[in-house]
Amino acid sequence: MIEVEIQNETHQSHERIKMAVMPRIGEGLRLQEPDGFWASYDILDLWYQKADYGDIWVPYLHVRMTPVEDEVAPQAAYIPDPRSVNRASNGGVLPFAI
Repeated sequence: MIEVEIQNETHQSHERIKMAVMPRIGEGLRLQEPDGFWASYDILDLWYQKADYGDIWVPYLHVRMTPVEDEVAPQAAYIPDPRSVNRASNGGVLPFAI
């Protein structure tokens, strides 16, 4: 297990967790929020610093909460164009074909 220092940009906090595998920049990570719920985070940066003790390099992750899809690109309400709707010419009944 690798002990990793995580610097959380969203909450301006840092914590240490143990991981079996180091994720790469751009990958996602699930972390527990201060309120107890789990949330997705994007990894912005990964670097190693020499520890104060011995000849050991400690990995650091810089993370930010993954934005909700609606926050990234809000969608306008879908209103169909009346000119683009196909209408049957026989009183609204579409022809039936076998």
